[in-house]
Amino acid sequence: MAGERHMAASLITLTTDFGPSDPYVASLKGAILSINPGVTIVDVSHAVGPHRIEQGAFLLGLAWPHFPADAIHVVVVDPEVGTDRRAIALATPAATFVGPDNGVLSAALPDDAREGVPEMGHPVSLPAGTVAHLLTNEALHRGPVSATFHGRDIFAPVAAHLSRGVRLTELGPAVSKIIALPPFRARLQPDGSLVGRVMHVDHFGNLVTNVRAEQLPAPPLLVEIRGRRIEGLSLTYGRGDGLLALIGSSGLLEVAIRQGSAARDLEAGIGEPVAIRSA
Repeated sequence: MAGERHMAASLITLTTDFGPSDPYVASLKGAILSINPGVTIVDVSHAVGPHRIEQGAFLLGLAWPHFPADAIHVVVVDPEVGTDRRAIALATPAATFVGPDNGVLSAALPDDAREGVPEMGHPVSLPAGTVAHLLTNEALHRGPVSATFHGRDIFAPVAAHLSRGVRLTELGPAVSKIIALPPFRARLQPDGSLVGRVMHVDHFGNLVTNVRAEQLPAPPLLVEIRGRRIEGLSLTYGRGDGLLALIGSSGLLEVAIRQGSAARDLEAGIGEPVAIRSA
């Protein structure tokens, strides 16, 4: 059974909404290294918008498939820290995930397990081969546990213990459902067009959407955002003038400007609607 596996790992990733200016990220790393000083820690992102659970799940989904299967992924976007929201560890056939049970670990689950889920999230049954355990074993926490910093005192220490070979069954009781968000993809409209939205603004100001390449209509196509129209797709960021639409390295539609910021030009951010239709 997955819950009986030793989860020893040499690598832990971190995804948070903590930002770069406070000591919170360093505190997570210190908690991990105090338990397993030999583990490698990789930062996925600490630029998730404050309390943006969906963005955290989205960025996790872009990153985790590129890591070894024995990696442990800690995700802390936790606006309800200290309440009765659950803390969990989730083991799938591909990786292990640790974080609050608020939907931020959604990207660990396949799309078919998340079909029909409302946008605010909903409990879903775990697919075959995936197990989840509550993090109730206080012996594996850093005490005293702060009501406002479970990242440092629960999630990071638990990940460190897992990286040293602690079994999932030692963390706490198993659960059969976790909170999940719907799959990250555009919605098909009755007229055949697609409506998606911006999920992330990267460092370059590119608007990364939830529109998947395989969803796009046959060319020629038209992309509309903030009252602006983009005809067709560019192959790269470096071709064309003005606004560009292209499929980025993650297989998602992006809106960009050659050597500029589409976010600034459009005054657009996360949540901005994007429409795509045949031209």
